[in-house]
Amino acid sequence: MIRAILSVGGWTLVSRVTGFARDVVMAAIMGAGPIADAFVVAFRLPNHFRAIFGEGAFNTAFVPAYARLEEAGAAGAAKAFADRVFTLMLIVQVLLLALAWPAMPWVVKALAPGFSDDPARFDLAVSLTRITFPYLLFMTLVTLFSGVLNAHRRFAVAAGAPVLLNLAMLVALALAFLFPNAAYAAAWGVTVSGVLQFALVWWACRRGGFAPGPTRPTLRDPDMRRFFKVLGPAVIGSAGFQIASFADTIIASFLPVGAVSALYYADRLYQLPFGVIAIAAGTVLLPEMSRRLAAGDAVGAHAAQNRAAGFSLALSAPFTVAFLTLPGLIMAALFQRGAFSAEDAARSASVLAAYGLALPAVVLVRSAVASFYARQDTVTPLVASLTGIAVNVLLKLVLTGPYGVTGLALATAVGQWINLVLLYGLALRRGWTAPGRTLGVTVLGVTIACIVLALLAVYGLPFADSVVPALPHLREIAVLAVLGTAGAIAYGGTLAAVLAACGVRLRRA
Repeated sequence: MIRAILSVGGWTLVSRVTGFARDVVMAAIMGAGPIADAFVVAFRLPNHFRAIFGEGAFNTAFVPAYARLEEAGAAGAAKAFADRVFTLMLIVQVLLLALAWPAMPWVVKALAPGFSDDPARFDLAVSLTRITFPYLLFMTLVTLFSGVLNAHRRFAVAAGAPVLLNLAMLVALALAFLFPNAAYAAAWGVTVSGVLQFALVWWACRRGGFAPGPTRPTLRDPDMRRFFKVLGPAVIGSAGFQIASFADTIIASFLPVGAVSALYYADRLYQLPFGVIAIAAGTVLLPEMSRRLAAGDAVGAHAAQNRAAGFSLALSAPFTVAFLTLPGLIMAALFQRGAFSAEDAARSASVLAAYGLALPAVVLVRSAVASFYARQDTVTPLVASLTGIAVNVLLKLVLTGPYGVTGLALATAVGQWINLVLLYGLALRRGWTAPGRTLGVTVLGVTIACIVLALLAVYGLPFADSVVPALPHLREIAVLAVLGTAGAIAYGGTLAAVLAACGVRLRRA
């Protein structure tokens, strides 16, 4: 299983690295001003809806159901089920697109009401969102085809598809001179990438002989009724999380120009370990636990969960330390050039540090929810998620006053920790998770290694700053590289020493 996680994580890393390159180019060309704010709203809107109706809710309902039908061995049952789901999803997405397109001014006003005071920024956001919204249709279908591939344990293509988004946007930004401004170029790059990603996963499924296709839609089939019974709470849960994200955008739109963009750039770095590690672990863990539980192997399912949780925590913890101790250096090194000013970097750095507090929780949540989703219980995660989100949204309103855009990220951190504590507590109470010695030793080793890493970051920064020579443009990157290399050695060596002393080894099963 760890090998599969590494495979998904590897492709996701490629996606995040190319995504980082995309964001660097965007920051240099658009900065963090009104044009960037308008594009961020246009980019986030279809992604919010995709997360509600697509990957978040859909995978939790579809993958266990499809895996169960495949495990049962009924001839053609899984394929017929996927065909019916595909047809219904296509109909829903076409209707949603037809309704949203003419209503886009009202949609944008609901998402970013603060833009109404700036007609030029508002009109640009509406125009860009009309361009990007079809991306939702294609990505919802990509989610279905990716779920089929994952259920067949073919993870690489689905994990690699998002790379096409970044490449398409980079090409579009390189051709920005052909468009009214760079934001229009980036928006068209988003939509074109949706077509490319769908073509890729469709080809992979067709090559494997299990590509979903159109059929007569029906809700009378028992498997479909069970699917929608599970999907309903999952959609509400995903919608709840997206409500918190909507709240971020809504509140940030009332803050000074650049707040929406600062939130976006900090979130992109925060999403790097989340996407590479947490999503990879969750993608592999859910079908693994579903198959083991279907075969009656609860012990094996819990062992797989512990390995995924420990592995995820060990890989993500260094990012938490870096975000908390070196946020200013990170933002300056990665983004401060062109139209992205030192003030923009400082504002984004404060948000990044707050997101660092959320990272351990958001990474472990992906492993925690597998206890419930693998048993097709989407109601319990829904209750836990909505509880955390309620606290999150309330704190956003309280903290934004004294802390500005940073308060939005601090509220996110508190909400994620509440969600995690509730999930693990309920799973333990039901006997649906069983943390073992290996996980406990891993947590101990990660804690000790993080202390070493934090000390190195705090006391090593002045030293690294003194030994790196003056460079015209890349000095911050060089300082960050020196600290990163030393930190990786210190963290990895300390963690390996603790695990070896306790006789623990993370297996590549």
